[in-house]
Amino acid sequence: MGDVLAYEAELLGLVREYLDFAEFEETVKVFTKECKTKGKPLPKAAGVSSRDSKALPVQKDLLTAFENGEHKVFFQLWEEHIPSSVRDNEPDARKLEFYIHVHFATYLLKQSTGKPAKAELEERISYFNAFLETKGAALSQTTEFLPFYALPFVPNPVVHPSFKELFQDSWTLDLRTRLEKFLALTLKDRQTPRLLTLFKENGQCNKEMLQHLHQQLVESEHRTMTYLKRFNKMQTDYHNLIGVTAELVDSLEATVNGKMITPEYLQSVCVRLFSNQMRQSVAHSIDFTRPGTASTMLRASLAPVKMQDVPLLPSLDYEKLKKDLITGNDRLKAFLLQALRWRLTTSYPGEQRDTVLQAYISNDLLDCHSNCQRSVLKLLHSKSEVVRQYMARLINAFASLAEGRVYLSQNPTLLRMLEERLKAEDKDSLTWENVLGALQKFSLRRALQSAMIKDGLIFWLVDVLTDTDCLSDYTLEYSVALLMNLCLRSAGKKMCARIANHVLRVLSDLLGHENHEIQPYVNGALYSILTIPSVREEARAMGMEEILRCFIKEGNAEMIRQIEFIIKQLNSEEPLNDGIVSDDEEEEEDEEEDHDIMEADLDKDEVLQPQLGELSGEKLLTTEYLGIMTHTPKTKKKLFPGVHQSIDEPLQRPVTPGYHRTVY
Repeated sequence: MGDVLAYEAELLGLVREYLDFAEFEETVKVFTKECKTKGKPLPKAAGVSSRDSKALPVQKDLLTAFENGEHKVFFQLWEEHIPSSVRDNEPDARKLEFYIHVHFATYLLKQSTGKPAKAELEERISYFNAFLETKGAALSQTTEFLPFYALPFVPNPVVHPSFKELFQDSWTLDLRTRLEKFLALTLKDRQTPRLLTLFKENGQCNKEMLQHLHQQLVESEHRTMTYLKRFNKMQTDYHNLIGVTAELVDSLEATVNGKMITPEYLQSVCVRLFSNQMRQSVAHSIDFTRPGTASTMLRASLAPVKMQDVPLLPSLDYEKLKKDLITGNDRLKAFLLQALRWRLTTSYPGEQRDTVLQAYISNDLLDCHSNCQRSVLKLLHSKSEVVRQYMARLINAFASLAEGRVYLSQNPTLLRMLEERLKAEDKDSLTWENVLGALQKFSLRRALQSAMIKDGLIFWLVDVLTDTDCLSDYTLEYSVALLMNLCLRSAGKKMCARIANHVLRVLSDLLGHENHEIQPYVNGALYSILTIPSVREEARAMGMEEILRCFIKEGNAEMIRQIEFIIKQLNSEEPLNDGIVSDDEEEEEDEEEDHDIMEADLDKDEVLQPQLGELSGEKLLTTEYLGIMTHTPKTKKKLFPGVHQSIDEPLQRPVTPGYHRTVY
């Protein structure tokens, strides 16, 4: 019954509109009278009739009000006779309405009969300003309309160069012509009653067409995301090329100081310049004995790519967003979490993505700075599996960016919440996968590394990696990479020494795993823990050198060289030097390396799909949660670019799999 009451006036209006159209004049009188008797809300007739002449008086009244500057009369007629679906959703209608507001705001200034009354002028400017702050805010991101947002604050717009055009007769005449054409088309369309239109549009044929169009839209969004990710990869490759250029400049400086640079060194640099598919054919085709050959190739590969300026995404109302994330139904929460994540993953790296992230952080989107009982972070414990999954995905996306990790690390309980979810969720779920991904990225930060080691996460990881059959490629890769990052710390090595036999058996089994992406992390973990004498003794006792030499026969050149380093470490007799190895006394956060990589896996296997007419993604955010100036531009913190160690050696610094794949 509540739904009927909410839409009663509109339903009664539809009925009367159809009766008018069909010329049931007596019925209309009886219907109107009974509505009044019962106190039913009946909207004013919109002038729909089978006779075309009925629309003309409305059109004439609107044009007269426009010409006479009667803004209140005009907008009352405008809202009564122009459907809200047209006013709110059609771009042409929204632009026209904006300019009509400008016309009425400046109407008194255009009159040549003396100075306008100050009170009336202020009232019109105030009316225009109220429009800009409410309905007009949707166009605040459009360059065409930006100057008009300053109009209420300009003392004398008549002499201002930005508004000179407004006070020319041609501008007003052109606007009137546009209004006349719009009214002719819109009011003519309304000759067909809405009840009849609804009946026609509800046919089976239209339903199938809508479903087909909806499917096309979903596919187009997926293609767009794919292209964005390809672009991100291209941009990353470009940045890597810049890094090689810097190395070549250092080499040039070395030659000036009398140090020789060998052709083999130059050739190894060029191998890094090109993708795997081109390495052999291009790098080895360069004749380094001919002057200029290498430099020509380098200039061609390092030529900058010209890009158009990328616009900033619209501002959002974060107060309303957070309120709905906490109090909304589970489906709405999931759609909002998905849309917020897509804003991060599909935005262009650089200013656009940085602005999105800074807006999230400055508005404390995840309530990391809040001590309230009900916070957005508590969605990790939601009863809805979809909400938990989409919350974990969003946290994983935040953790993919260095500034995001700084923000998340400021909440003292988040790490423990993620560890609890990691142990509670099914290992084959996407929630588990994304929680693991977030923790792996957390392990780039020293304080979080220390906390994870203290919480016994190494023991838990070793147990999980005992049986890898139930793990996806992503979870296997991130589990091993997380274990390696924790083993790089002296406290982590000592934890491994307590279960040395178990750890060594798990790592030796992983050396032969069919997923070769994990090999650098297995090698890095082994190399690190073998600095502990007791672990070396255990490894020798179980014949680790023979196991490693078996893999030398099968591995590629890079892995063979890494395994040779591990064997050298295994046979080392160096005692444990606490002065060098121990790094746990200092908990000061060292500069974090710039590991900003958005993996494609963040948006894979979306379980949430919108139904017909249901808003999702950016459309949901900009339709229901548009804000005003919630972007807070902030200079991005300069991050340590990272140490590019030789690929011949096992990894000795914390990395994420996404970053390692891109760089190495």
